[in-house]
Amino acid sequence: MHRIVVEYFGPADPDAFDARYRDEHVALVRAIPGLVDFHLSHPRGLRGVTPYLVAEMSFADEDAVATALRSAELAEAREHAAGFEVASTALYTSSPRQP
Repeated sequence: MHRIVVEYFGPADPDAFDARYRDEHVALVRAIPGLVDFHLSHPRGLRGVTPYLVAEMSFADEDAVATALRSAELAEAREHAAGFEVASTALYTSSPRQP
């Protein structure tokens, strides 16, 4: 699986962030073409700065990730996410491999 990962840091109002993410943003993410799986987690930090929420979107291959990154649906989700009141975000792709 290949992934697009988004980390959200320091929401101004965690309850409002969670409600808006759940009630509005999840549907936008699920509409992204090629999406195979979608997981959310609230990490528990052991050291350093820990994101409040991590969203992992899984795709079958790198081509599917590339298609998703160019899609109108992902653009809409990114525009919606820009309205979240968070300190910062990180967006990246990940392609797992054996060490």
